[in-house]
Amino acid sequence: MSTSSTVDRAFRAALYDTGDTALDTGASLLAADPAVDTELARRGEEFVATAWRRGWQPADVVRIVRRELDDVHVRLVSALIRTQAPRDDRPRGPRWKAQLDGLGADDAPRGDRFSYAVAVLELYRLLLRLPALEPLDETSAPDPADRRPESRVLGRIRALLAKAEATGFPDEAEALSAKAQELMARHSVDEALLAAREPSAATPGACRIGVEPPYEQAKAVLLDAVAGANHCRAVWNEPLGFSTVVGFASDLEAVELLYTSLLVQATTAMTRAEAAQRAGGRKRTKTFRQSFLAAYAHRVGTRLAAVAETQVSDDLLPVLASRAVAVTERTDRLFPETTTTRLRGVSDAAGWEEGARAADDAQVRARPHLP
Repeated sequence: MSTSSTVDRAFRAALYDTGDTALDTGASLLAADPAVDTELARRGEEFVATAWRRGWQPADVVRIVRRELDDVHVRLVSALIRTQAPRDDRPRGPRWKAQLDGLGADDAPRGDRFSYAVAVLELYRLLLRLPALEPLDETSAPDPADRRPESRVLGRIRALLAKAEATGFPDEAEALSAKAQELMARHSVDEALLAAREPSAATPGACRIGVEPPYEQAKAVLLDAVAGANHCRAVWNEPLGFSTVVGFASDLEAVELLYTSLLVQATTAMTRAEAAQRAGGRKRTKTFRQSFLAAYAHRVGTRLAAVAETQVSDDLLPVLASRAVAVTERTDRLFPETTTTRLRGVSDAAGWEEGARAADDAQVRARPHLP
């Protein structure tokens, strides 16, 4: 029997049958024949390529595998993506390449052949069932920001925020965050001024940002507020655990940086407030955390909206207005039908008060007053 036939039989048993013993049957067929390994890997690359055609990107696939399966499956799919990348014949932008660079470098441990085959089939079963997503890599004119050597500025911002999030000294964290926000604001203003002086054919892009449980609804609200304050639009996909953010390249980078920083600040403040609640004799913490993050997202959104209303100079108004129209049009093309949802599970007064207080203390100065 050929290796291809063996793999076909294993797939029919494990991938297309939902019976209780289907997975074990398929894994037994693969484990009994070492000659199938090359064909099995080739089929895995085909599943990955199919995911790309269905609108998925490397970070999206890794995120869903991490969410639904285990670390061994994450390492398996990362290895598949790395192996398939040289054979990917479609043009990819810098964001895609950065996702490839961020993949883990270690292959999954094989262990015994049966366990390895089970893990591979579990992964392939998930990849086979991935739904189609909105394509983000449509052909469009590049943003001039993608062609200029800006990585050093963004690298400095990320480094400052990482230090702010890691330090145990509040004063140092505030100073580092303030410096990072200053650089971010300068970078964002420079992009707007350049667009005003040198109009280009650049069009909005889009990226997906993970919105992970627990308390993902409050996190999605926070990301939406950050996106709106940075001239972007965010659409949350609750079942798949991410939001799609639409905007121009430099604004998308600002959203990713600010959202990540605010989320880390919120988690740190919530942990500290929760410890104080427990010290006072409180035992239940889930409702406290949910209410804390909901209040944090609401209050930060209010603060960011106030910043976004800052008056700008007359020479910037036309470019900002045209960019806003372009972002809205791109969002409507990607998501012709969207719905709104109410924030659920907010019932803890102490959590709400602590979350609002933490939001007031958070660093949110993504953009200063423009001249």
